[in-house]
Amino acid sequence: MAISEEQKALLLNSIRNVPNFPKEGVQFKDITTLAGNAKAFKTVIDHFADRYKDAKIDFVVGAESRGFIFGAPLAIALGVGFAPIRKPGKLPYTTASEKYSLEYGFDEVQIHIDAFSAIKNARALFIDDLIATGGTAEASIRLIERVGAKCVEAAFVINLFDLKGAEKIKKLTNFYSILDMEGD
Repeated sequence: MAISEEQKALLLNSIRNVPNFPKEGVQFKDITTLAGNAKAFKTVIDHFADRYKDAKIDFVVGAESRGFIFGAPLAIALGVGFAPIRKPGKLPYTTASEKYSLEYGFDEVQIHIDAFSAIKNARALFIDDLIATGGTAEASIRLIERVGAKCVEAAFVINLFDLKGAEKIKKLTNFYSILDMEGD
């Protein structure tokens, strides 16, 4: 099911723009206002659930922390497991790690080494709220594959298309976003 223009307007109107956060010149897209709007939040989850209902997904994987907001309810809607990707030191069991570069320096994400061990040849969907430059998503997809699942698609509520993160992801897996926006 394609998202209607009315639904798209609902989502766009429920996202708060926060200028100069977390630093000067950045126009932050705050999805907490979307999650706080029951109709908008349900629209996102229903849309993703409809898109992936026949995709034979075994796990939804969400990146800390806004990926959890959309990933966990989507996993419930699809009747599949949820696997979190977190910052270092947040997961209690043995993890695999992936570093990625930032504008200045590096960051790192981790996943449990047995996140997908319950299902042989597991198929995973990676989900996050937004893709900008693609560093977190790229590292997350590499982790998913490294610990034994096939990442069949990376899905986002928002694609800041001018920051070109989607181009990195399309080299690794299928890509989908509900909304395409400028990163102004």
